[in-house]
Amino acid sequence: MKLKKAKITNYRSVKDSGWIEFEPGKTIFVGPNEAGKTALLRALQQINPPNDVPNFAALRDYPRGDYNQITRKEVDPAHVDVVVAHFEPSPEDRAAVAEEFRRHDYVCGRRLDNSFWHKFEGAPGKKTTDDIKKDLQRFAAHVDSRVEALSPTLSEQLSTILDKNYWLSGAKADAIKKWLEKHYPHLDESNAAEEERYDRLVKACDKNDVEAAALDAMRGRLPLFVLFSNYFRVRPLIHLEHLATRIEKKLLDDDQYDYGNQCLLNLLGFSARELSDLGKAAEPGVNDADALQDYRDQLDRRSYQLNAASVQLTREIVKVWNPNPDRAEADRLRITADGQYLKVVVEDDLGVEIELDQRSEGFQWLVSFFVVFFSETKGKHANAILLLDEPGLSLHALKQRDFRDTISKLAEVNQTVFTTHSPFLVGPGELDLVRVIEMKDRTAGTKAHTTVTADDPAALLPLQEALGYDLAQSLFAHQRNLVLEGLTDFWYLEATAELLRASGHASLNEKIALISANKASKVVYFATILHAHNLKVAALLDSDAAGDQAAQQDVLVNALGAKRIIRTRDNYTGPVSKPEIEDLLRETLVLVAKKSLGWDISNEATAMPGRPIVDIFEEKVPGFSKYKLAKAYVRWTRENDATSLAPHEQTQWSALMTKINQALK
Repeated sequence: MKLKKAKITNYRSVKDSGWIEFEPGKTIFVGPNEAGKTALLRALQQINPPNDVPNFAALRDYPRGDYNQITRKEVDPAHVDVVVAHFEPSPEDRAAVAEEFRRHDYVCGRRLDNSFWHKFEGAPGKKTTDDIKKDLQRFAAHVDSRVEALSPTLSEQLSTILDKNYWLSGAKADAIKKWLEKHYPHLDESNAAEEERYDRLVKACDKNDVEAAALDAMRGRLPLFVLFSNYFRVRPLIHLEHLATRIEKKLLDDDQYDYGNQCLLNLLGFSARELSDLGKAAEPGVNDADALQDYRDQLDRRSYQLNAASVQLTREIVKVWNPNPDRAEADRLRITADGQYLKVVVEDDLGVEIELDQRSEGFQWLVSFFVVFFSETKGKHANAILLLDEPGLSLHALKQRDFRDTISKLAEVNQTVFTTHSPFLVGPGELDLVRVIEMKDRTAGTKAHTTVTADDPAALLPLQEALGYDLAQSLFAHQRNLVLEGLTDFWYLEATAELLRASGHASLNEKIALISANKASKVVYFATILHAHNLKVAALLDSDAAGDQAAQQDVLVNALGAKRIIRTRDNYTGPVSKPEIEDLLRETLVLVAKKSLGWDISNEATAMPGRPIVDIFEEKVPGFSKYKLAKAYVRWTRENDATSLAPHEQTQWSALMTKINQALK
């Protein structure tokens, strides 16, 4: 089950976040400090939190400036939705519920009083006795007309049954169903309308209970939301007696080391007191064979469980942490107990044991993360959504870039949402995964933007720095360079090239660097600078007015030559006279927009085949965004292959890729 979208309201700095769309793999929240990124993660966790995670508390979690609304009884916490989430069930999830509910998405929410509600999106509402009242009255009248001896008559009995409106479920539904079954033999079996009415009434009596069972099944399959903060760290050396005493006296610091230490003990299957008592226990005398055996069994159980946890953590860490592929660095993690001390050490490739706190901050973070992750999910980590608050913050800037791959590997198994204000944790090809979080002023509260936009320039700074750094690093690093008009052109070309490449079609040379100039008028600047450094450069321009103006600039023509100024119309086979890059995907984009965004322009696109598809979208879709359309297409390519493109689209794009390759060979 994947989280599709969610909305947070009335939680700390968040008045109304707006709907936040989530990617099937990883989603990135970027924004400045105090924007509310952590608040969003904490609210999301309450959809389905692990055990012992504190619930909502109106005193601390309702927006502080509005809290008097609760004290004056103007707002009832039982009626305040804090988080509402929409999920897309997997085929296995859908198979677990009645067929009539399999096509619906699952929606759930958590209110400020911590009550939980859920439903199937688009499914008919719950039935009440009022919904079937007329059918029941007609059923009773029909039976009364055929049976004279009934006293009281069915119509008279019905007035008692329908004394007021009830939910049609549980005992009430069972009573009505038994009443129907009792009098069913009195129906005229040749009367098809009455037979159909009876079947309809019985189905209505069962409907709510069937839906309730389906909802219960979905809730049981709801992913666990595991929040991990940089504050959750595991100590390399834990004094068990001290920790046990503090736990018993409730003197713990939940937000810092104690939480990580408790998770470690939970993972090991011991309480701090149990391990402490084992460390203090004296070995029985050799003459007491039973006591000696019990003592040895306890020690063996401790040793085996510590070893099993060490192996599990080591296995997972090796998967995602390998700073030097040529050398197995710190491959083995060991958890050992010695008297009153629980130690976490790392064995290096020479067999030397090094305390965890002597390793890098990044490695400590990863060990602590997996301890919390495995502890809180308790074997259910395959069905968990990870919420990471500022991961890898202590890493060097370039190491953060490597750590992007670590998060991507985690996201292959577990849907992941993480916050960051570091430009190095956002890849140049990941801008469609970004949600910009900002708080322009306290009265409006935290807002989430699905598009890469914000009123506060500071919110976009990580993205600008990420793009600037990658551009600076790659601008003169590749021998072959293709300059594109804008970011959406970059996405269409990169996504379609990968789609064709995966299916064995002619595709873009992987050695060609794609560079977005932001607008057609800036293509000439990028192209001439790269050309001046003796690099191979080509430009891909739309065939609209802006593209024509850029293509006709003498500086660009002199720098590149006519053969390296590629236009979208060069390989376009349709009737649009001035096609843009979207017109090369016209049919697919119409389908993607309808399915993913609810923008249905299929009739208009068919009626006006010679009009650019973007113009039709802009006219017919309120609030149309080229960014949203391109992002929806990128997401679509991850779930489809090249055969899903229309045949002429495959031909056009393969020809375009070939032309680009030839221009830069």
